[in-house]
Amino acid sequence: MDIAILALNDVFDTGLSTIIDAFATANELAEATGLTSLRFDVTIVGVRRSVKSAQGLTVPVQAVRRKTPDCAIVPAIGFKMPEALGAALLRSEIRDATRQLQRWARGGATMAAACIGTFVMAEAGLLDDHDATTTWWLAPFFRQRYPAVRLDETRMIVRSDRVVTAGAALSHMDLALWLIRQRSPELATLTAKYLVVDSRPSQAAYVLTDHLVHADPLVERFERWARGRLAKGFSLDEAAKSVGASKRTLGRRIQQVLGRSPISYFQDVRVERAVHLLRTTDRSVESIASQVGYADGVTLRTLLRRRLGKGIKELRRLDQ
Repeated sequence: MDIAILALNDVFDTGLSTIIDAFATANELAEATGLTSLRFDVTIVGVRRSVKSAQGLTVPVQAVRRKTPDCAIVPAIGFKMPEALGAALLRSEIRDATRQLQRWARGGATMAAACIGTFVMAEAGLLDDHDATTTWWLAPFFRQRYPAVRLDETRMIVRSDRVVTAGAALSHMDLALWLIRQRSPELATLTAKYLVVDSRPSQAAYVLTDHLVHADPLVERFERWARGRLAKGFSLDEAAKSVGASKRTLGRRIQQVLGRSPISYFQDVRVERAVHLLRTTDRSVESIASQVGYADGVTLRTLLRRRLGKGIKELRRLDQ
């Protein structure tokens, strides 16, 4: 499999090296186990002759070849906040990169990007009308900038047709393992074991919702309203009146910032509060359910099992 990694100036050092190391490890393990036909030929290419990483290291890039690779990968660039990233995306190097990505896509390559590299892919228009994920804390900025993309930042890996996107930071590893798995599930599993990597299908456990909420004053007012009346239940009319906006405006803004409806976020806050009480008090599930607005503990138990996952000690209390 011929893989081209497009390294841009200020490339995220960890992201780039993670991808390279994952494929190198897979190649070594394939050879050691007799799977010599499973080889990943990885080339780091650039649209500039000289490329420096975000930490100032020289990246050994090659010129882009005419041959279309089987897969093109865009690692993150090291701009973590909207203002700095927005300025970086205006660079001429990004424009040249998007043109190259478009040529590869027309040539039939699988297009992949991780973390903030998804912004570069979106700049090329290659995510329009596709499902995608991205760095969770930049989701509001992503939605604002690329409204034609169907974004779900809770997911770690999203495949849509011939485009694959991965979430934040160390999702570069998840992306590399996903690509290896398409050739050989066994080799991907072995590579993950050697690199001590667990399966992480979702970013939801890592998302700091408060960070997203504070990105918009209207959404922040709604969040305060929601937390103050968990036990009373949800009313869109009352929520809109409380925050000083129409129901339509409130719904649109929450969708833009949080990627969900007002009622969906209200339910998330309920479960978040229930998890906190489960971990910090000795109250029964029925008592917690009443405090966060559920009639009984049955529904809450189901929601908590989904949120807590397997192997969490708090799950034992759900059976009491």
